Amino acid sequence: MEGQDNERINDGFPIEESRVIPVIQEKLVVTNERVETGKVVISKQVFEEEDFIDVTATRDEVVVERKPINQYVESAPPAVRQEGDVTIVSVMKEVLVVEKRLMLVEELHITKRQHQDQQTYSEILKKEEITINRETSGTDI
Repeated sequence: MEGQDNERINDGFPIEESRVIPVIQEKLVVTNERVETGKVVISKQVFEEEDFIDVTATRDEVVVERKPINQYVESAPPAVRQEGDVTIVSVMKEVLVVEKRLMLVEELHITKRQHQDQQTYSEILKKEEITINRETSGTDI
């Protein structure tokens, strides 16, 4: 058996045979879980109170005055101009100017002249004559 003992090592397995021995290693895996440990109730209340504050408010007011001019001009004034604190906007329009004049086109000259021509016309005229005869003797009318 001694000869056999030389052939066996490591728990009595022959040398010719090799074996794989698994090596086990543990690893740590960490995970999180939610666990309810209690509850919280939150409530809100709204309170109203009146507060007063003095504030200076500025507002601008624009006054527009229409001022009729109605004058013919040779050239247009500036569309917008400033005179002091007044802004002036010129409103223009084109006006068709029509001139009406009399023109003598022609004259008609009419002259009356008299001509006398002698002409003979023939026409049949009727004429009635009345004769009264009485059959009583003595007087003719």
